[in-house]
Amino acid sequence: MKKGFDNEKYLATQSRCIRERIDKFGDKLYLEFGGKLFDDYHASRVLPGFEPDSKLQLLMQLSEHAEIVIVISAVDIEKNKIRGDLGITYDTDVLRLIDSFEERGLFVGSVVITKYSGQTSADLFKQRLIKLGIKVYTLYMIPGYPNNVSHIVSDEGFGKNDYIETSRPLVVITAPGPGSGKMATCLSQLYQEHRRGIRAGYAKFETFPIWNIPLKHPINLAYEAATADLNDVNMIDPFHLEAYGFTTVNYNRDVEIFPVLKAMFEKIYGESPYQSPTDMGVNMAGNCICDDALCQEASRQEIIRRYYNAMAARKTGRSSESEVFKLELLMKQAGVTVHDRKVVDAALSYAEETGGPAAALELDNGKMILGKTSDLLGASAALLLNALKELAGVDHDLHVISPDAIHPIQQLKTKYLGSKNPRLHIDEILIALSMSATTSDAARLALEQIPNLRGCQVHTSVMLSDVDVISFRKLGIELTCEAKAEKKKEYQKV
Repeated sequence: MKKGFDNEKYLATQSRCIRERIDKFGDKLYLEFGGKLFDDYHASRVLPGFEPDSKLQLLMQLSEHAEIVIVISAVDIEKNKIRGDLGITYDTDVLRLIDSFEERGLFVGSVVITKYSGQTSADLFKQRLIKLGIKVYTLYMIPGYPNNVSHIVSDEGFGKNDYIETSRPLVVITAPGPGSGKMATCLSQLYQEHRRGIRAGYAKFETFPIWNIPLKHPINLAYEAATADLNDVNMIDPFHLEAYGFTTVNYNRDVEIFPVLKAMFEKIYGESPYQSPTDMGVNMAGNCICDDALCQEASRQEIIRRYYNAMAARKTGRSSESEVFKLELLMKQAGVTVHDRKVVDAALSYAEETGGPAAALELDNGKMILGKTSDLLGASAALLLNALKELAGVDHDLHVISPDAIHPIQQLKTKYLGSKNPRLHIDEILIALSMSATTSDAARLALEQIPNLRGCQVHTSVMLSDVDVISFRKLGIELTCEAKAEKKKEYQKV
């Protein structure tokens, strides 16, 4: 894979920047981590060469000085909010994050439940964490937050929150997703620490938008596409422009809240350490782009993918018209259409030719692989087999899996497991392929090519079942689908 981003340079410069920010404040730094600490596949897609766990690698370099505090909103617990990329609830993700951090030798100090106002589900989750031996703290809903500064920064505001006990100079505040209350947690602790005579600082680490590239750069537009459901808008930081005389990029929520933050800093410390929201950041990603043209094209492709995802989500009632309209606007700003995604036209043309569902996959070398629905296989499963054959140099007319091996699986699905669809899904065909590999050299060669599918692009002419979507995700294949059901369902959502 071609690289447009220097990950090694990023780790070195970013680590140095964070250390400098710790030294600036002295006793303690609360570092708000925006985005994903690991599994940051959005960043790896728009910045080819960026490792999905880069932020985690950074933390591991600072592990002796750092502890992690995981924040979750009681409102999100109550609503059973789901993390879109993993399909799990936020409270489940908190437990996953704890395990993942501790497996890597990172210290998780506690979990903080924010926006608490007596939610029963939050109480139950708190008790579950306590039984697991995890420290839990509570931050309450504060009337007038965030605008009533005099009330918020008082014993009746932040002062009513639990004091989070920490033991290391760098406290990383992270969460399962946006809107969890990370910033409020940091500010509450600044107030609490100040009352105890401890001078603590605050900084923000967020990869996007990248502050030192143009506002309408495709990388920054791709960030807007990724957050279309949140109505985030990139904008010029007016405070930075006024204070320093040059242009930087931030986003609306931080710009809107900055006057309030500055007032809070002034009330706590007597002065603000920052003159702009950009000042608060410690993001060095923009300095590590080594092939801007490659990153631009990757970002344009990401915008198209986000558009297709939103179209499919609208079909199933999981997104709004406004989200789709925003993505259409971003596509225009980026100068792309769906036809700039090569697999789209290939899949649709093959579907028209065959008269049924079809799929197309673009290999790393640019070669297009096609797949169609048959009596034995779904289009996605057929596509995957064809791609593995191509990569392995196996004759496409050769059966790497005997039809006789597929029929028993079909019988199991329909006769014993109650499935109405006899065709094999991706996970089922891969199991069949692995079994065939014990006796067939061709099957073995095909199976060994699975890692080479990572990063490939796929488009299907119809929406897929969850099992195929998850399988593509596990394989590291970038999937888009037409917002069209394979079969019309009169009384159910597809």
